[in-house]
Amino acid sequence: MSAAHRPVIVVTRAAEQSGGLTSRLLAAGYEVLEVPVIEIVDAPDGGAALAAATERFGEYSWVVVTSPNGAGRVRDALCASTGDRPLVAVVGPGTADAVGVAVDFQATNSVGEGLVDEFPVGSGRVLLVQAEAARPVVREGLIAKGWTVDAVVAYRTIAARPAADLLEQASKAAAIVFTSGSTVRNYLAAAGPGGLPPVRVSIGPATTAVAMELGVAVDLTASVHNLDGVVEALRSVVAPSGPGSHS
Repeated sequence: MSAAHRPVIVVTRAAEQSGGLTSRLLAAGYEVLEVPVIEIVDAPDGGAALAAATERFGEYSWVVVTSPNGAGRVRDALCASTGDRPLVAVVGPGTADAVGVAVDFQATNSVGEGLVDEFPVGSGRVLLVQAEAARPVVREGLIAKGWTVDAVVAYRTIAARPAADLLEQASKAAAIVFTSGSTVRNYLAAAGPGGLPPVRVSIGPATTAVAMELGVAVDLTASVHNLDGVVEALRSVVAPSGPGSHS
């Protein structure tokens, strides 16, 4: 079957981040329509607070990173650090892949609540690397476990506005993949509920929870909360075709 007959999957990630998911979907036997509805930009201070915090790594027992976007912004500092580097904790496998060093703790349940539930009780300092609009659950949960938490904004997520003709194409696709709560919110803001493809796949429970709050039915939530997990979840609800489909 030609590529033109492959199921079309809408990818909503930021343009600079969509390549990894797009390449996986193409290899699996799908056609891809990239409709970025978010942009990832630097923190309001240009990263100054994060840079200052990483220069004080020796003060921290842990660095906690809650997303691949945060991991990318702290990666160089972690890779360059020597023996005084703190232990590294991440929310899930996607963040672990992006952080650039071996992690010391990864939550079994890849959401903020999962990290807090499993994180040890302690009394030292934690550097929490997060988004400007991060939910308070990780910071408050770590404080409740006895840690002193320095929460540093590493990046911001802002809305991107796709062209109307692109959104029209997207509405006729086979499925849409949501990789964060902000992709759900901003896609709905741009396209409205009537612009959603019939099948919706989510990268993880936090994203699914946002979709549910906004009245968007999710057909399947990936059991492994990274890009490979999303593709495997999609296979369960939309059969691919062509090279890579294994059909």
